[in-house]
Amino acid sequence: MKSIMLLILLLGLNGFKIIPTNSSKNVRIIEDKSLSYKIDGLKLCEISDLVYDKNSSTLFMLSDKGILFTFNAKFDNKGFKLKALHAYRLKDKSGKILKDNRRDSEGMALDDKGNLYISFERINKIFHFSKNGVMLNEVKLPKTLKNIEPSSGNKSFESLAWDKRYGLITALEYPKEGLNRINQTIYSITGKEWNFKMENIKRNGISEVEVMDDGNLLILERAFNWFMGKFEVNLVKLDINSCKAGEYCKKEILLKLKINRFFNMENFEGLTNLGNGKYLMISDDNNNILALTKLVYFEISPKK
Repeated sequence: MKSIMLLILLLGLNGFKIIPTNSSKNVRIIEDKSLSYKIDGLKLCEISDLVYDKNSSTLFMLSDKGILFTFNAKFDNKGFKLKALHAYRLKDKSGKILKDNRRDSEGMALDDKGNLYISFERINKIFHFSKNGVMLNEVKLPKTLKNIEPSSGNKSFESLAWDKRYGLITALEYPKEGLNRINQTIYSITGKEWNFKMENIKRNGISEVEVMDDGNLLILERAFNWFMGKFEVNLVKLDINSCKAGEYCKKEILLKLKINRFFNMENFEGLTNLGNGKYLMISDDNNNILALTKLVYFEISPKK
């Protein structure tokens, strides 16, 4: 009860409305902040994903304009502290800055060896990058991903995560061409797939996928209407551990957020697992004066 009251207080003060679910009591918001930085002459904006390197205490934030921001980050049970380090424009193998039509960088993941991967919409590809933003090589995709047909050109590899069992995991923002709009699939580069049904909300899509401590998936579903200033976010736990091939995996809504306002809007897109039940979620401000880059630090506790 204490956790849910804290959620209501914190999110209410920041313009969110929480819709209680059976699992809301298992989620605790530790701290949330609006971020405003200019690093190496580049403005922190349009953040689409983030990952944390525990070994170096480095938090990477990825802009969908092809910029990689780095921070020294410290986390404890009370909150977090950030120190801006560098900003790098993503470059190709020859060291040239990625052109407009090739820099729609949306998803990011670190593998268990510390290798950094970035996924791109429009060109539907995933690449291995250095940690200062230089492209190293292209990730080989299975046929199901290589030949996939998104519902539109910029609705493809929106998310990226790493699983020690299945390798890189990704999802399209909206189901591929020809499927019902709530029937979604999570794909791994090893060829494993998981199907589930999204919430039946207009313009709902997957903005991020993350692997949880227990090996299941945490999915960020986000429905939005920029014109009306309305957003709905569902944090969903997807049970892939007991899901059989051909079935729709069971899901559980851990947290429901509603944002209904024209000012200081939060369009949540990025999600990363810090370990020990702690997570970060970040919003994309779309470089819009009416929106925020909001970083939310939260904890998911096991069910009792």
